[in-house]
Amino acid sequence: MFLSLDALKMRYRPFPIGIAQPAMPDDLYERCIDAFPPLDLFDSYDTMLKPGKKYTLSEKENPKAFRDFIQSSPVWGQIYADVKSDAFVYGVLDALRSRDIDLGPTYLPPARRVFKRFKDLARGRLSPDAAKLKARFEFSALPADGGHLNPHTDAPTKIVTLIVSMMKPGEWDPAFGGGTDVNVPKDDRWAFNQMNRRARLEDMDVLATYDYAPNQAVLFVKTFNSWHSVPPMTGKGATTLRKTLTINIERFL
Repeated sequence: MFLSLDALKMRYRPFPIGIAQPAMPDDLYERCIDAFPPLDLFDSYDTMLKPGKKYTLSEKENPKAFRDFIQSSPVWGQIYADVKSDAFVYGVLDALRSRDIDLGPTYLPPARRVFKRFKDLARGRLSPDAAKLKARFEFSALPADGGHLNPHTDAPTKIVTLIVSMMKPGEWDPAFGGGTDVNVPKDDRWAFNQMNRRARLEDMDVLATYDYAPNQAVLFVKTFNSWHSVPPMTGKGATTLRKTLTINIERFL
């Protein structure tokens, strides 16, 4: 697995979230940064009519540009193959399980998993080990001048998200902000948000902030209250980008 979660330290309230640093071997990390896709391949949230100020390149929202880039980049092709592997998906779940966060599914060989799915479906129930899990990732870039993500809890299909910073030491001015905030709703009517309604920043208090820093992964579990956001960054006039690799592990029927 290209990510190392050996140093992962978790907090458990209001939802499981933690940080691992270093997240990748230094040489691989530098190669990934040097090969990060150019901004002209990205789509913007403005044109997609989504709340926030962000640029994205992913297999979900702009699949052709994403696929063409992955096929043209040896290092990102390697990362893509790793993220898509069972070793990566279940390695992340095992890292969480060893920290007292058991999400249910454990690894089964593909043929055995398919057999178990058919057997469970015939019984009218699906056990955690038979769940179909997949991972995907997106390249994300938020402009230092006003880039932000509104408070949200992530889509119901997601079970784990990892946010890997993509920046060289000294490349980012911490005064711009760019950290990931852990939010708590001011109004109890927002406390349950399984279906991922988007809120406003003013609807939330900030419980903690994970600063944007080199070679780290912020990992959290999707829950009904996994509220998080990136508040508007303050680099007025700056052309710098807050670049990340965002990996999602999702559950499918």
